[in-house]
Amino acid sequence: MNTMPNYNRIYEDLIKDMFPDKSNELLLLVTKKIENSLDVIELNEQLFKKNNREKMEYNQRLKAYDVESIKAILKYQEDNFLTNSELASLFRLSRNTVTKWKKMTFHTS
Repeated sequence: MNTMPNYNRIYEDLIKDMFPDKSNELLLLVTKKIENSLDVIELNEQLFKKNNREKMEYNQRLKAYDVESIKAILKYQEDNFLTNSELASLFRLSRNTVTKWKKMTFHTS
């Protein structure tokens, strides 16, 4: 069984625990239904704006993308006529990752 965790609930609890003084305004960020890994990454970046380069590099290695997110990224590339390098830079991926995704059956065309 492949069910997705309830990220909205996870982030609600996280906000209440870590940012009790700002919880009302930050809870507005999780009103949108989190449906894929891109939503999780976007919300995480909004909550924890990182200035520390080491943390960013470490967290980058831990990112994982589901099939829908990969398709959305590749579709974005097609719609905006981006090269693999431009797409990789925009989404902070490696060019090899983009190439690998395109070779797989995720390609949208």
